[in-house]
Amino acid sequence: MHASHSPITIIGAGLAGSEAAWQLARRGIPVRLYEMRPVKMTPAHKTGKCAELVCSNTFRADHLESAVGLLHEEMRMLGSLIMHCADRSRIPAGTALAVDREQFSELVSKALQREPLIELIHEEVSHLPEQGLVLVASGPLTSDALYENIQRLTGEQHLCFFDAIAPVVNAETIDMSVAYWKNRYDKHVSDGTEGDYLNCPMNKEQYDAFIDALIQAEKVAFKDFENIPFFEGCMPIEEMAERGRETPRFGPMKPVGLEDPRTGQIPYAVVQLRRDNRLGNLLNMVGFQTKMTYGEQKRVFRMIPGLEQAEFFRLGSLHRNTFIKSPALLDGTLRLKKDPRILFAGQITGVEGYVESASTGLMAGLFLCRLWQGLPPVPPPETTAHGALLAHISRTRIEDFQPMNINFGLIPPVQQSEGGRRLSKLQRRRSISERALEHLQHWMADQSWTPPSS
Repeated sequence: MHASHSPITIIGAGLAGSEAAWQLARRGIPVRLYEMRPVKMTPAHKTGKCAELVCSNTFRADHLESAVGLLHEEMRMLGSLIMHCADRSRIPAGTALAVDREQFSELVSKALQREPLIELIHEEVSHLPEQGLVLVASGPLTSDALYENIQRLTGEQHLCFFDAIAPVVNAETIDMSVAYWKNRYDKHVSDGTEGDYLNCPMNKEQYDAFIDALIQAEKVAFKDFENIPFFEGCMPIEEMAERGRETPRFGPMKPVGLEDPRTGQIPYAVVQLRRDNRLGNLLNMVGFQTKMTYGEQKRVFRMIPGLEQAEFFRLGSLHRNTFIKSPALLDGTLRLKKDPRILFAGQITGVEGYVESASTGLMAGLFLCRLWQGLPPVPPPETTAHGALLAHISRTRIEDFQPMNINFGLIPPVQQSEGGRRLSKLQRRRSISERALEHLQHWMADQSWTPPSS
């Protein structure tokens, strides 16, 4: 046992902090889990619940030909609380794992509240504890006081970028004589209905007028953060339009495979909406993160065919996203090089995405368990999705370091051919995933990790 015998301090009950706390408590280790919400809110959160989802409600692709799908499966093997709750709150979204966001955070919150070894404390932490094991999982919206404390401790200037949130629409206010349900190429309709995505078709004239409105609309002022870049995976729709008029039509508004059943024709462009909750009465505008003012959002988005009378349950918003220079500051097991009793996990480390954040929390929980027991933490092999993410966080060249989703480019490749025949891209990806799961299983056996029961 760790010499101090004191509970492990975790700062932040988002996806990473919640996962780490669960992993520790289920292994008999006491945790003090601090969450400043709802005492002090952030610009993006709406509740004080644990693991609240503030951007989209999807955990992205859920199959082994996708790197994030591999990460899902590895987390399931390791007994992830986040994946257990995501699977329980799943709603139709084709091959993606989308969740009812309220049910999801409720499940995570209740699971943590039931754990006698987790003390959930709702107050802001402005300084890192000077003793004991500590996990900083305060997320991209870390409070100013804590972030300044981290800056002083690390001696590094922070990096930050803006993250933009997509609007949510009342499904009952959409004109269904215009919009239609359909998945691209009719792929993987998950519940026997006509499709998981609601499509609002546009002709060229409508598209051109919409792009003009996006470009000309009043935007939220950046003030002190004027020159901070956006993360490419969460680009505001109007930022895309400003890069080129056709850019949205080759991105979130791509019409390929989405024939309008009423005309039999492929529209010039489409706007897709996805269920945001189990009831299906809330729909998320896919890829429509925005920095437009609230008034302009209503005006411009009601130009979309089918959304002329739309009621918006949540408008898009913009918030600062902060992360540390992890390759300079952290080792391969998420420990601060200057003070190895302090670990970091989640988006503050420079991973991007819900699943990636939770996975680093899971790893941090396992590493802290080893430290508590007086043993050195050992990362999983880089041939696994978890090991590849940890390598990205700790070993990328500092000048090249940017927030990153898991992708197959981070994982060592497999052989390109078999029996003289070149493997297809999907075959190679599945081979990488199968190898990863095998190597993760060996690592779990070597470390004597058994997944905690949910």
